[in-house]
Amino acid sequence: MMSAATLISRVLGFVRDMVLAFYMGATGVSDAFYVSFRIPNLLREIFAEGTMSSALIPVLSEYQLKEGDEGAASLVRAVFTFIVTVVGTVSLVGIVLAPFIVGGIAPGFLAHAEKFRLTVLLTRIMFPFLLFISLGALSMGALNVKGVFFLPALSSAVLNAAMIATVVSLSLFLNPVVAAAAGISVGGLVQFLYQIPALRGSGYSLKPVRRFWAHPGLKKMFILVLPAIFSMSVSQFNIVISNILASFLPAGSITYLFYAMRLMHFPIGVFGVAMGLAVLPALSEHAVKGDFDSLRQDFSFAMRVLFFTSLPAMAGLIALRVPIISTLFLRGRFTYRAVQGTAGALFFYSLGIWAMVGARVLAATFYSMKDTKGPVKAAVLALASNLALSVLLMRPMKHEGLALANAIAAAINFGTLFYMLRRKLARVDARRIIKSFLKSAFASAVMGTAAALALRGAIWQQNGHTAQKALWLAGGIILSMGIYGLVCYLLKNEELHLVLEMLQRRFLAKRSTTVSNS
Repeated sequence: MMSAATLISRVLGFVRDMVLAFYMGATGVSDAFYVSFRIPNLLREIFAEGTMSSALIPVLSEYQLKEGDEGAASLVRAVFTFIVTVVGTVSLVGIVLAPFIVGGIAPGFLAHAEKFRLTVLLTRIMFPFLLFISLGALSMGALNVKGVFFLPALSSAVLNAAMIATVVSLSLFLNPVVAAAAGISVGGLVQFLYQIPALRGSGYSLKPVRRFWAHPGLKKMFILVLPAIFSMSVSQFNIVISNILASFLPAGSITYLFYAMRLMHFPIGVFGVAMGLAVLPALSEHAVKGDFDSLRQDFSFAMRVLFFTSLPAMAGLIALRVPIISTLFLRGRFTYRAVQGTAGALFFYSLGIWAMVGARVLAATFYSMKDTKGPVKAAVLALASNLALSVLLMRPMKHEGLALANAIAAAINFGTLFYMLRRKLARVDARRIIKSFLKSAFASAVMGTAAALALRGAIWQQNGHTAQKALWLAGGIILSMGIYGLVCYLLKNEELHLVLEMLQRRFLAKRSTTVSNS
């Protein structure tokens, strides 16, 4: 259900990116926008979504099991008050210090006064997004503990829809890039407001409390959240490193990297993030009860299904990168040269997708046991690797070298986490996971080769023809899915049968419910 909701959100996210690409293309203006967006987005990852899941869900699950609905509601009120007070203050400080922040994250812009001023203005407009998205992340985590997944996961789709509506409407009166910045903050606010009725329906309250810092649950969260913040900071600094270095590369480089990362995050969000969020409450419950056999079983199942679904998505992005980018963005100010630049970055970014989605579940497993130190150690090693490789590869490979460095660092992060978890739990069903990975990887390689051969042609270099391109692309994706399923069937892939059985059970359950109601 979370994957379905995330899929809807990602599709709307691509519509949003299509709108932005139409208005801004891949130019110095778009570089200014995406640097500005990177700043609150970076802080969102540090203070909101990643840390909120790793710190809130395990502690809130414990309160729910031991103290019931009243104890859980008390903790949510304390966290809400903390976010409004602390993150709200951080947002105000960010608005004031925007010139210094932009100078630090994009030093190459200092040589271009107009570009620098525009980036500062956009940063100030977007900073409230940090507060709103933090409150939205709190709402999502609180609802997940209550077993509500689909509605909060759909909140990201609401965010993207609000952004699109704001950009299109305000562009009639304002500079489109300023309208886009306003859309970011408006979207964050709407995402939070959308979840409030569900929060109240689940027994939560957002009434502020006076002595929120004295709540024992908040103190427990701090013990978990400080290492998690550092871990998330390290992973996000990989992106900051790429931005800093790309600011010295030719105009458009930052935009190429941004759009390529957005496309790469499609399978990561649909599979990796969704699986990590969905499995964390269950793993946390097993850890609280001391049932580590069930924890190992759920971890193994999550990893195998994750690789089964994400590896073909990775192969598809690599094989169809030019058709996908051409269909989505080749219009308005976004030229075929921009398509090629984005495709080059997407190729190298995509090489690390399997590691990025796997690391999400690995980190969730550590967090379920209230261990945030393991992910920190792995992230520090990945950061050092990314920095060294970025400096080494950017000169000969330009922005593509930065993307490749990111993929290699992701693989190092995954390998380190897997090794540490295996030592921590003694066994993690590694042989079964690796066997499943190899089968899915082989089937994905066959599928990707067939897809690349099927969708060759000059149409992808031409502006327009969107409907024709979309039909060809949809046909290629359907063909690819069929080939992947066939190869997995011939290889007797266990996860194929698991997924089919799950779908069959859900279909039969819905059918029996319909019959009984009639």
